[in-house]
Amino acid sequence: MKHPDNIKEVADLYPDYMGFIFYGKSKRYVLDEQKEAFSSFIFNSVLPVQKVGVFVNEEIKSIIRIATEYDMNILQLHGDETPEYCENLRLLGFTIIKAFGMHKDFDFAVLGEYADVCDYFLFDTQSKEYGGTGNHFDWSLLKQYDNSKPIFLSGGLDIQDIPTIHDLLKDVAVHALDFNSKLEVEPGLKAVEKCKQVIELVKAMTQ
Repeated sequence: MKHPDNIKEVADLYPDYMGFIFYGKSKRYVLDEQKEAFSSFIFNSVLPVQKVGVFVNEEIKSIIRIATEYDMNILQLHGDETPEYCENLRLLGFTIIKAFGMHKDFDFAVLGEYADVCDYFLFDTQSKEYGGTGNHFDWSLLKQYDNSKPIFLSGGLDIQDIPTIHDLLKDVAVHALDFNSKLEVEPGLKAVEKCKQVIELVKAMTQ
């Protein structure tokens, strides 16, 4: 999300989380040509949603500055951040979501090093660009997940995936579904009606 009017329209649907990408190489970078409008809106708004700042291999001091400036106490770390890096930010009071790129040879044992320094794991489709592929990974890989840490499921999720996710992953600790590209008109601009459909379906599924 990066367009103020669009942010407000989607926030009014009451999703649980809304992500703001602070990674300069992303097509959804919130501080490009939208910086002035985005900054003004965030400073003057009380959104009815939890705001998540998304970062990739950013310097810790920069994350602290940005997260403080834009009032985001949830951080999604989507790069190659170490357990020590995550711990340093968590000790400052931030809620930490650590992302991992899934592929057929992913070593789930790696997660053990992060279990005590993160609040959530996020599983996305592996890519050199740190996500944003718009593609699924093989969800059956998550049958190997034996950690109790709740997860965000990401990777090209679409409306029609919701029933399948419910059936396939009901035994996995899925905390939230991370929708992005399949609900967009263009990068960073969400189709509000599609967002509404997704939220209604997910809420119906979890009742």
